[in-house]
Amino acid sequence: MLGLKLETDPRWVNIVEKNIEEILTDHAYCEQKAATNAISILISYSYHPELVDEMLSLAKEELTHFEMVHQKIKERGFKLGFERKDEYVLELYKFMRKGHVKEIALIDRLLFSAMVEARSCERFKILSENINDADLREFYHELMISEANHYTMFLAFARKYGSATEDVNARWQQWLDHEAKILKSYGKQETIHG
Repeated sequence: MLGLKLETDPRWVNIVEKNIEEILTDHAYCEQKAATNAISILISYSYHPELVDEMLSLAKEELTHFEMVHQKIKERGFKLGFERKDEYVLELYKFMRKGHVKEIALIDRLLFSAMVEARSCERFKILSENINDADLREFYHELMISEANHYTMFLAFARKYGSATEDVNARWQQWLDHEAKILKSYGKQETIHG
């Protein structure tokens, strides 16, 4: 369904289970960054009313997810801790075309967002199927569905706003190829994208 070209090794969950506090803290900050991304898109492309409406709803949803993850952290007696850098997302970010006409930049911003959501969805699926903690299995199953919806929404907007400018499906294939190359360096840490 996601079209990812390289799947995460399910044994990644074994790494995650050794440090639940770290995965939850990293996940909380991923949700905060997703909310920030949605706000940034609606500010930069405010002339697309439908996009503004969807990004506003998404920002609220992502903050709700942040709150849910933070609650899991507190329930387990952990503390949120400091923000973590997401090297995977930073590498994806470098692939975005910048300095082009605004619509080209919009297409890539939406495809970048779809890519992050797709990989998050895939990781949540792996957690929901493989983690030994029953509470987290259910939690990540719920969030996996949400991430899949975000992924398809971003991809649909890229196609809607980009179809007159370029072949969005061809550009999406370039994103998938690029992401598969960089993912080879990940899956070795107890972080959502690590």
